[in-house]
Amino acid sequence: MGFYPIGGMLMPTKVGAAPMEAQTAVYSPKNYENLIGTPGFSDTLLRNHFKLYQGYVTNTNLVLEKIGNLVKEAKDRTPEFNELKRRLGWEFNGMRLHEYYFDNMGGKDPLDSTSPLTKLIAENFGGFDRWQKEFVSTGSMRGIGWVILYHDPVSGRLFNFWIEEHQANHMAGGTPLLVMDVFEHAFITDYGLDRGKYIENFFKTINWDIVSKRLKS
Repeated sequence: MGFYPIGGMLMPTKVGAAPMEAQTAVYSPKNYENLIGTPGFSDTLLRNHFKLYQGYVTNTNLVLEKIGNLVKEAKDRTPEFNELKRRLGWEFNGMRLHEYYFDNMGGKDPLDSTSPLTKLIAENFGGFDRWQKEFVSTGSMRGIGWVILYHDPVSGRLFNFWIEEHQANHMAGGTPLLVMDVFEHAFITDYGLDRGKYIENFFKTINWDIVSKRLKS
């Protein structure tokens, strides 16, 4: 029995079967034009942010293609392969985290006070206001990255995590519920260095229905 690569995993093949060609995942950028006109976020800021996100999608596909070619050419024990593997975490997470972020924007209504998420926040943080205070304080830390409200399916607990850049400090096995971008490009066009005002307006546009549905998935 041999193995062929697919979707980043090695899958067994039948003895005597011809090896399959490596399957390279191809990602397409999502359309977030529905967010244009979001209060507190200028069209210029949003369109620039969409363009940056689209670059991560392009580069994710490019890195995956290059990695696949190096493996095919038996050059997978090379410095180039090593660096591309490390780069993949940056590009892929940059793509996926922006999708979580844009997907949980565009809302107008507050979190339903009777929802399972509200109950879980109260159990873990002592109430919504105390959770929000910790989340905002995490987002106000010096540095670039993301803040993610994670649900740990093993313990059932919620945690606010600081993500360094795109790829460092993620909760293994955790489910991202609420994702907030705190790279300067997310706010500097409209708010300069006033990250606090950006975070304040971000909270006004959270789509809590989307965030709550992530808890159920």
